[in-house]
Amino acid sequence: MSVIAIENVELVYLTMDDYPELKKAMQESYTSMTDSYWKPQQIRTLTEIFPEGQVVIKINGQLAGVALSIIVDYTKYSDGHTYKDITHNYTFKSHTSKGDMLYGIDIFIKPEYRGLRLGRRLYDYRKELCENLNLKGIAFGGRIPNYHKFQDEMSPKEYIEKVRIKEIHDPVLNFQISNDFHPAKVLKGYLEGDKASKEFAVLLEWDNIYYEKKTIGTGTLKKIVRLGLIQWQMRSYKNVDELMEQAEFFVDAVSGYRSDFALFPEFFNAPLMAENNHLSEAAAIRELASHTAGIVKKFSELSISYNINIITGSMPEISNNVLLNVGYLCKRDGTVERYEKLHVTPDEAKVWGMQGGHQLRTFDTDCGRIGILICYDVEFPELSRLLADDRMDILFVPFLTDTQNGYSRVRNCAQARAIENECYVAIAGSVGNLPNVHNMDIQFAQSMVFTPCDFAFPTNGIKAEATPNSEMILIADVDIDLLRELNQFGSVRNLKDRRKDIFELKKR
Repeated sequence: MSVIAIENVELVYLTMDDYPELKKAMQESYTSMTDSYWKPQQIRTLTEIFPEGQVVIKINGQLAGVALSIIVDYTKYSDGHTYKDITHNYTFKSHTSKGDMLYGIDIFIKPEYRGLRLGRRLYDYRKELCENLNLKGIAFGGRIPNYHKFQDEMSPKEYIEKVRIKEIHDPVLNFQISNDFHPAKVLKGYLEGDKASKEFAVLLEWDNIYYEKKTIGTGTLKKIVRLGLIQWQMRSYKNVDELMEQAEFFVDAVSGYRSDFALFPEFFNAPLMAENNHLSEAAAIRELASHTAGIVKKFSELSISYNINIITGSMPEISNNVLLNVGYLCKRDGTVERYEKLHVTPDEAKVWGMQGGHQLRTFDTDCGRIGILICYDVEFPELSRLLADDRMDILFVPFLTDTQNGYSRVRNCAQARAIENECYVAIAGSVGNLPNVHNMDIQFAQSMVFTPCDFAFPTNGIKAEATPNSEMILIADVDIDLLRELNQFGSVRNLKDRRKDIFELKKR
């Protein structure tokens, strides 16, 4: 093939003036199929009902490639269809501006212009159009023109798998897979007259990671979420009112920076046990549990008045005569939801008689879906993996550690959870000493926000970190869209690449 001197490349909308070139290009591109070109009225219909879906690439003013598309209500077609079905007998009456999927009707590059990556440009345009129109994704029936060479040896399904693992070369299917389209199913009798593919096609789909389901009302999920972490100083308080005055001071501070979340540490209210030092440790913490309901009520009031979602760290609570370590998510819309520590430490069980809870779940907020694990729970990777399977974006970990080695366990495990679950992880702990409270003598903490480790994130996976063992707040912004991009295009894809064929994880 002679080298083409390229002076100008442009991508423009298709018009009827392009039709003569379009007809000739189709005849040259589909030599194995007879009468394989669109008629003038069909092209006119497409350009009238959906002009931005019909584009051409021109090189030096000459038509080099074409992409034709419509929008469909995919629920009517996703289970199986033919080309005739999806085009409504080639009339395109299946197109609807209220649909949810961009469907590829045709795409090709003239033979003399192949090898210039023009097809990628057309696919990239479709993806951008899909994102701009807020559609779920792109779908089309992909031909498998080399299948006729193997039809006596294998089924279409086997053929597709061998193409996927590079044992067989199929120029069309290979190209589509390399452009991030994934095979969804085999379509039988898809395109009449496609002898090379034996009328089989592969339903190929591309998911728009930025798609937002249309909702009634004005509320939308935020993409940039601001986290406010409170590194709490343990000190003496006269009563619960004085403790909550200090808590309100921090809520006021982080909300003043327009934070979306305020995260308190585990057992931040432990100083109130000082008044019960005359009791045993087990009795003293049960007395502390009597304050929990009132503290939660106050936090809910603060979340509304300061317009911020508050994660209350954790507090002791007695439920059905069982001592648990629990916390509450107080949303700024007034909703209050509860979470439990599932794994209590040996010390919590031995000294206090505390037991582990049973509730593991994610929480929907106005800033996306979050998970909350209390301290020791983050050291069990299966918990956060279950939350990730439930589409968690941010994991919050309120913790309390007395020594630096205990803190290191929480920190290192939390950072691992961010990498393996493709999410953000925020940890907040307490600092200082409580000499007047038994079993709560010293605390060590450095509050942090962790990210995955890929090009869009900090190289060390640390978004922000507090000064160790100092009372302070830590403010950090996290971009939820970066998580979507990581899941699809990351250097490694920890969630997608799991070997579910050899293991599974499920919640009872």
